[in-house]
Amino acid sequence: MTELRTVRTNPPWEGLEGSERHAACMIAAREGDRSALDVLVAELTPLVWHVARGTGIDRSTAEDVVQTVWLALLRHVDRLAEPRALVGWLITTTRREAIRTRQRGAAQVELSPEVAEHVPSTEPMPEAEALRGERDHRLWSAFHKLDQRCQELLRLTVLAGRAEYRIVAEAMGMPHGSIGPTRGRCLNSLRALYDDGDGGR
Repeated sequence: MTELRTVRTNPPWEGLEGSERHAACMIAAREGDRSALDVLVAELTPLVWHVARGTGIDRSTAEDVVQTVWLALLRHVDRLAEPRALVGWLITTTRREAIRTRQRGAAQVELSPEVAEHVPSTEPMPEAEALRGERDHRLWSAFHKLDQRCQELLRLTVLAGRAEYRIVAEAMGMPHGSIGPTRGRCLNSLRALYDDGDGGR
């Protein structure tokens, strides 16, 4: 009895990493283990969040998208044919939902809430804010001139953080050891585009 209880208290994903850990959680979630879904939400929400924000939507809209994506997974938890493909599914689903949401509300998006709330209504916009906005515009202009793979890699590595390289490697189908060097080349390309384009003015 004691041995059985000890075994059952160890979750099947304990000690696993990457796609194996996610797959074990998915299988447990299908069997009704709520804690397995909690693990997935806790570990992969930052990735879902940053993929959503990477499409250009504001913070409030991204929160709605993240919630919608997790609800979609909950509804389709039995339909995901390959549990190891979870990260790819999340990225694809998040991007589609974010783009759909952005297109639906495009006419209303002028100034993001996080920017607007820092602009006092009784004072003019500070010069520093204007300069920052101009710099950011030039940077994003250069960013969008990169090839799609570099854009995706930089979004995931810069936003998800260096500690999550294994998730990025899994999501992009790249060897773990190639993420850092490829990221460096993409950043060098971004700097060159920034310096040669509008950023050099």
